[in-house]
Amino acid sequence: MPFFEIKEKQLKKVPRINFHYEKELQTLVEKNLEAIFNCRFVATEFSTGSNHAGRIDTLALSEENNPVIIEYKKIESSELINQSLYYLSWIYDHKGDFEIAVQKVFGKSVDIDWTDIRVICIAPNYKKFDLHAVKVMGANIELWTYRYFKNETIYFEEIYQKSLIEEQGSEGKNPVMVAAGKKAAFTRATCTFTYEEHVHGKSEKIKKTAELIREFIIKLDPSLEELPKKSYVAYRMAQNIVCMEIQKQKILLYLKLNSKAVKQKPVFFRDVSEIGHYGTGDVELTIASEQDFEEAKPLIQQAYENVGG
Repeated sequence: MPFFEIKEKQLKKVPRINFHYEKELQTLVEKNLEAIFNCRFVATEFSTGSNHAGRIDTLALSEENNPVIIEYKKIESSELINQSLYYLSWIYDHKGDFEIAVQKVFGKSVDIDWTDIRVICIAPNYKKFDLHAVKVMGANIELWTYRYFKNETIYFEEIYQKSLIEEQGSEGKNPVMVAAGKKAAFTRATCTFTYEEHVHGKSEKIKKTAELIREFIIKLDPSLEELPKKSYVAYRMAQNIVCMEIQKQKILLYLKLNSKAVKQKPVFFRDVSEIGHYGTGDVELTIASEQDFEEAKPLIQQAYENVGG
């Protein structure tokens, strides 16, 4: 579908263009890492040493202090995925080098979480063989496309989940739930922690409420990932939208929202922007019943839209 600009209630098609140099794309993303992926910049063109003789385009730190590798191509290329796999293997074997790079920028107080490493590939397109290869390998690689337009507008989209939906849409099942469920199952199988660990030993009431919350969030968008952490379960696209902390008597939801932007605050609402807590997000919702969850739905939807859903 073309991209249109509205002028005096008329739609004018905006032509697509591309960057003259790959470095332009890289510099733009690096300067806007927080806005796009909610990551903090660590290094550019990071050398992997004389033995590996490579350079990682961008190193960053996620909002949960996970290492992030970003590679770019301004043209369609399978080399991008191969490079990313190579650097993923390298960083597992050279954790100390990454930690030193982080300390140079943020000091020694940052506690890096190695349970998850984000690898982000950014290119205008991918071949169907690339999508199939990533799926078969089961590697934790995010494939993102970009569309750059003549009016200085750029659009980013994670393409891997979209391809799963198109592939499974003819099976007679809801493709959104099939794709989201498959992504969640893969995440649970490959992460150190699982969703089942978070609900284990909890009451049936809490389990049921947690499952309702989980299902509602996953249905928001098939690109959402479920990422179980030690103390909570995160749901993210380019960045976390909701973090769910399941306790014995209640469920705490941390939303990516500005408290001041919320007009109608339920009684279980709390601004935690200046308060330490597990998970990411400045708004805390304490859910003790299904009725609480019903009241919380609009705020979850707002957090999703706030991040760019």
